[in-house]
Amino acid sequence: MNDRPDSLVDAPLGRESAYPEQYDAGLLYPIERAVNRAPLGIEEGALPFVGEDEWHAFELSWLNARGKPIVAVARFRLPATSPRLIESKSWKLYLNGFNQSRFDSTEQVTRALEHDLSEAAGAPVGVEVFGVDDPALTPRALPGESIDDLDVEISDYTPSAEHLAVGEAIVEETLHSHLLKSNCPVTGQPDWGSVMIRYRGPKLDREGLLRYLVGYRQHQDFHEHCVEHIFTDLMAKAGPERLLVLARYVRRGGLDISPWRATPGERPPSPLRLARQ
Repeated sequence: MNDRPDSLVDAPLGRESAYPEQYDAGLLYPIERAVNRAPLGIEEGALPFVGEDEWHAFELSWLNARGKPIVAVARFRLPATSPRLIESKSWKLYLNGFNQSRFDSTEQVTRALEHDLSEAAGAPVGVEVFGVDDPALTPRALPGESIDDLDVEISDYTPSAEHLAVGEAIVEETLHSHLLKSNCPVTGQPDWGSVMIRYRGPKLDREGLLRYLVGYRQHQDFHEHCVEHIFTDLMAKAGPERLLVLARYVRRGGLDISPWRATPGERPPSPLRLARQ
């Protein structure tokens, strides 16, 4: 597609790019979150949720002081309160720049990642670096009940909160679906994922919830904004006392992202990676 959002006019996303051979923090491309939050009625500085964007990088490598390659997996935690997110292709290009760069230690790599990503996001970014055999990276299953086996007829593949409905009973439950799919806002490439919803409040109609989630199938937006969209729609339609929305997106180009948004006091199950990640 040729039309690019104003915030992505100069981004590397969707363009042919030369992969760097040396470390360069200037490759990171930050994007203001406020642009996509405004249509959801979210005002800057008055977020209706807490949360993080958790990223995993599976293709992190550098050279040690003697020129020997080191390979690792990195986990990044970007706070939802940061004024900026970081465009994913620029993140991949930045990480690729470590491949032929020498560092004295894993700690030096970690410090560089923390500094550069925090500068780009405008808030402290947490960084953990793991060995590729670390048990912390073992996949797990999503908690709660799956709604994917519901036999529903679906013909609407754009997000519509009209599908959401609640009953009178107050419940506390965790539901999940692996049928989440959205598309890149620039390239149109599919982004596959799973979503978990944990809440206490009026009981959600499960068939309506599944129709609503499948409605993202042709929607073009960033992963982070899809989760914020789901969170704000559920709060507006159901008014739960407590709510957590967590998405685990399938990795692309060695990076996966797992944004979560919640009412204050809620936290996601951690650590949590799925088989498709």
